[in-house]
Amino acid sequence: MFEYAPAPESRDIVDLKPSYGLFINGEWVEPLGEGREKTVNPASEEVLAEVAVASEADVDRAVQAARKAFTVWSAMPGSERAKYLFRIARIIQERSRELAVLESLDNGKPIRESRDVDLPLVAAHFFYYAGWADKLGYAGYGADPRPLGVAGQVIPWNFPLLMLAWKIAPALACGNTVVLKPAETTPLTALAFAEICRQVDLPPGVVNIVTGAGETGAALVNHPDVNKVAFTGSTEVGRQIARSVAGSGKKVTLELGGKAANIVFEDAALDQAVEGIVNGIFFNQGHVCCAGSRLLVQESIATELLEALKRRLGTLRLGDPLDKNTDIGAINSAAQLARIRELSDAGEPEGAERWSPACLLPDKGFWFPPTIFTGVAQSHRIAREEVFGPVLSVLTFRTPAEAVEKANNTPFGLSAGVWTEKGSRILWVASKLRAGVVWANTFNKFDPTSPFGGYKESGYGREGGRHGLEAYLDV
Repeated sequence: MFEYAPAPESRDIVDLKPSYGLFINGEWVEPLGEGREKTVNPASEEVLAEVAVASEADVDRAVQAARKAFTVWSAMPGSERAKYLFRIARIIQERSRELAVLESLDNGKPIRESRDVDLPLVAAHFFYYAGWADKLGYAGYGADPRPLGVAGQVIPWNFPLLMLAWKIAPALACGNTVVLKPAETTPLTALAFAEICRQVDLPPGVVNIVTGAGETGAALVNHPDVNKVAFTGSTEVGRQIARSVAGSGKKVTLELGGKAANIVFEDAALDQAVEGIVNGIFFNQGHVCCAGSRLLVQESIATELLEALKRRLGTLRLGDPLDKNTDIGAINSAAQLARIRELSDAGEPEGAERWSPACLLPDKGFWFPPTIFTGVAQSHRIAREEVFGPVLSVLTFRTPAEAVEKANNTPFGLSAGVWTEKGSRILWVASKLRAGVVWANTFNKFDPTSPFGGYKESGYGREGGRHGLEAYLDV
């Protein structure tokens, strides 16, 4: 195994303010209440900045600003809206190093991921939807589709800037205005995006960003002048939102949890499958709603595959998220670490066998080693509940039909993976899986042109691609 010298990315590129207000009507404003929260670096527990907590009155100010801006923005020709989106995309590219460092500081993910995955995809989403802005009549939703109005958007902490792009880019392309609430533990890149909105001279009120926790999100979702609600997060909160907006006439999309099956058949390319398994569950510390957290491996190759997987896990490097050699970063918060520990600690008493590679955890910060459970039954909590951490449950199967049955035995239905050399088997299995996205001989591949979303308790509606426009149009 190679010994790597430290290769830290510089923090100097990021200009952090000690305190942030709310971004309403194109201006930084102080909250009407006294609420302030600290956002911390999960790798060191260092306080990064103090962030305003928006009250119900603050949310109302933001919604009213968005409502006023809607008359101007929706009347603007699509080709003009596209120019703003193109400008945003270009500035994101120009500032990508700064934004990647900020994302890793606030979220805990390795800089390699924020630099090489998150930021290119963020820019790509704005470029892609800029292209749609003057072509909405050709999207398949009628000759002259109209925007809905004000979109209230609530995003999670696992991909803060990417989830912002998934929400804001199609909303603006369609002519809507936005009030967005980032997650309380990861607000900093959303606040940096507010500065980008000012940099491109986006008309005031088109994008408003209000920070806060659950109460702020509830105030936004329940505001009577919000026409569209978009939420990415837990199934539990998704249920609450669905109940609260029922009968209100608001259009809703929910992208919720998952418990994806990654199915490996005996004829799969073993080394390729191992890389896909690692990417499927240990990418972003497993903080991925579509993570391949259940490995279904054909019985005949289970021993060989597990040996190869354990060897590969022994080479993963856990540590400083800003080190370019780091594979596994910090868990996002103390609360999430407690949740991962609770579910993992239930694994062995229920009969599963736990394994982690030799791994020194830093003294400060929130850390959890990559973990595999074998001997897992479908009834175990680790096989049924979303851990949202670097924890893999391994189950076996004998026939393709058994693999499909086990894969579908979950209340979720967001994603799945299939590994085999037979194209016919890929197509047969994919057609039987109740999952919104099925990857074949790969995992966690995203593209702005491709729709993403789930079934059952994984939510409804699609984001990305032509399909992602529908949620923001009156069709």
